[in-house]
Amino acid sequence: MLKKKSSSVVFLDSVCLGDDVDLSKLNQFGQVTIYKQSNPEEVIERIKEADIIITNKCLLTEEVLQYASKVKLICITATGVNNVDLDYCHRRGITVCNVAGYSSLSVAQHTFALALELLHKNSYYYNYVQSGQYSESGMFSHIGPRFYELHEKTWGIIGMGNIGRTVAKIAEAFGCQVQYYSTSGKNTKQDYLSVDLETLLKTSDIVSIHCPLNEQTKGLIGEESFKLMKKEAILINVGRGGIVDEEALVEALQNNEIAGAGLDVFEREPLAKESPLLQINDASKLLMTPHIAWATVEARNRLFDLVVDNIQGFFKGDLKNVC
Repeated sequence: MLKKKSSSVVFLDSVCLGDDVDLSKLNQFGQVTIYKQSNPEEVIERIKEADIIITNKCLLTEEVLQYASKVKLICITATGVNNVDLDYCHRRGITVCNVAGYSSLSVAQHTFALALELLHKNSYYYNYVQSGQYSESGMFSHIGPRFYELHEKTWGIIGMGNIGRTVAKIAEAFGCQVQYYSTSGKNTKQDYLSVDLETLLKTSDIVSIHCPLNEQTKGLIGEESFKLMKKEAILINVGRGGIVDEEALVEALQNNEIAGAGLDVFEREPLAKESPLLQINDASKLLMTPHIAWATVEARNRLFDLVVDNIQGFFKGDLKNVC
């Protein structure tokens, strides 16, 4: 069993939490070494003497972990743990903990930030004022691109987990009619109308994606999906990039098969310079953010507090969030 004050704690990629989270909370656990980033060649050397490893994205395979003979606990600063060889850890008695539920409010809020910008065309109206055109117009108002109310629109949610349910509550507050599609087929007893995917795509004014990426959801929204959707509909993806066929989305936007899309996640991250998405240089049709929906100040602090709780639980023999 590790001794709390004499443990060696190594954080491999603190950049994933930003510079404004108080990492000094780790000092209670012993000697702490924090690296902003660690490339694959650096990881082995950095974890050799570690009792506790903290990481977000660094690959901890058997080939890497075999050099970390002292490690007893691995804390992932995310929900997904596909970067860790769990089988190896279980065989070697290494505890692996993740965090969950910290970002529901943040992701839901970002969903509406994307949707409202696409609906309201605020960037256009800002540019109209800033350019001086408004000052020169002689009119108190300017009716340019059409924008819409959410009231009485149908909001379709793909994936009704914690985030999906939070989005549903906010959409209701705006006066939307909420319906959803369960990608697993199991989550069908919610307080909202459960429909099949085809019905959701055909009848929704806004479609937002909040499901995980797996065999059932990879490429779920593709060419045929966009043909089913209303021409006035918008698509929001804050789930995972591989759920939406990006080439098909570009074609749908270019052909005006849907009105717009907001993306915070991509098939390849960071976004490839040759991505077809970059062909659309019009934020009123395609609004993209760099996988930040989860990352409000509050959400990042909640995440780190959960990591600290996981380590405290490990020392107390009260394990939490074990994978």
